[in-house]
Amino acid sequence: MNRSIKQLMLFVAVTVGITAYAQDRSIDNFTDVGERGVNVFEAPKTQDYIFDGLKVRIGGSSTLQFQGVNHENSGAIPIVEIGDNFNLATANLDLDVALAKGLRMHLRTYLSSRHHNEPYVKGGYLQVDQLDFIQEGLFEDMMKYVTIKVGHMENNYGDAHFRRTDNAMATHNPFVGNLIMDAFTTEVGAEVYYRNNGWLAMVGLTNAKLNQSVEDPGKTKASVLAKVGFDKQLSDDLRVRLTGSVYHNNKVASSYLYTGDRAGARYYSVLDKDEEALSQAARADFRTGRYNPNLKNEITALMFNPFVKFKGLEFFGTVERSSGKMTAETKDRVATQLAGELIYRFGANEKFYLGSRYNKVSAEDATHGDVDIDRLQVTGGVFLTNNILAKLEYVNQNYDGFGATSEYQDGKFNGIMLEAAISF
Repeated sequence: MNRSIKQLMLFVAVTVGITAYAQDRSIDNFTDVGERGVNVFEAPKTQDYIFDGLKVRIGGSSTLQFQGVNHENSGAIPIVEIGDNFNLATANLDLDVALAKGLRMHLRTYLSSRHHNEPYVKGGYLQVDQLDFIQEGLFEDMMKYVTIKVGHMENNYGDAHFRRTDNAMATHNPFVGNLIMDAFTTEVGAEVYYRNNGWLAMVGLTNAKLNQSVEDPGKTKASVLAKVGFDKQLSDDLRVRLTGSVYHNNKVASSYLYTGDRAGARYYSVLDKDEEALSQAARADFRTGRYNPNLKNEITALMFNPFVKFKGLEFFGTVERSSGKMTAETKDRVATQLAGELIYRFGANEKFYLGSRYNKVSAEDATHGDVDIDRLQVTGGVFLTNNILAKLEYVNQNYDGFGATSEYQDGKFNGIMLEAAISF
């Protein structure tokens, strides 16, 4: 039996045993993974702690899509033939542990993903909201407003990553696909938050490495990230949030901000090269449908995210500008991204929704010069329970400016995606 499968079976057996002692799954400062967690960004911070001893919350996600998408390009570079069928079912396993009052741990493992056929750890962190585990009442007044996160974790650049699909975790994403320039990375670091009366400030520092190693010292400096914003329920009907974020590194061996998602993109095989027709070794691209500006060795990324919810109608926007270069380049290149989502939620407890998103990227590509990619998504969904979401999406994506050496020359894909997502 495969060693990974044996390890997984043992782990599941142990966690099932633990679950028998953890019937109450409530944990302080935890974002619900189902419908109740929709439109929650940073994890909530409470002053009414319920901690009464160590508690292990076992959770997870499972997601499956039916894909009916067509694609085409100029024909200069052959692309694979695709048809209508089901994609690989993806799965996550989550451990959230209340260790002490105001102290919890999170760990996510990808059990099945597009890019890996074996389980592997995405990342995890320790979240500190109180210091009573060191000494009761230590900095009590300060810790009413401060949160500290430390780990090899998903870094808090921008707000779009809170609404994106994370492998099988898709219940907070009203769409099937993520943004074209999908900012997401997991790096070892720490983030310190201050929240008071709707105002938010965060500063963080990471080692800028996706794959950890002590080799090649000096090739990579630390990355700095920060966020400031305002988020408040102004009335029973109106909530307003606006944040600005920055991620910066002026010397990195390889920046992963737009390639850090190793799980893979949702639109399978679209505009993927037909390597057999090209007489090359097979090399499937697990990030199909996305764009990486390849600001590999120096990068400064800025993202602004407005969010407004009035009754059942909500708007979420993304304005992003990334600049930087590869070491061999003499000047910075720039990539900009605009996205706007309009969602209307209705029915009992807003279990139904309809919406659309327009997403456009304009970039100075290192190979092809000025390029543009735009995407329209139209969606509808229903929460069958707090933990089960079914959604249907129409997607239409177009590429412009790519040359004859690219599979994206005159490229486009369009069609429907049907997705069922379970998170608990």
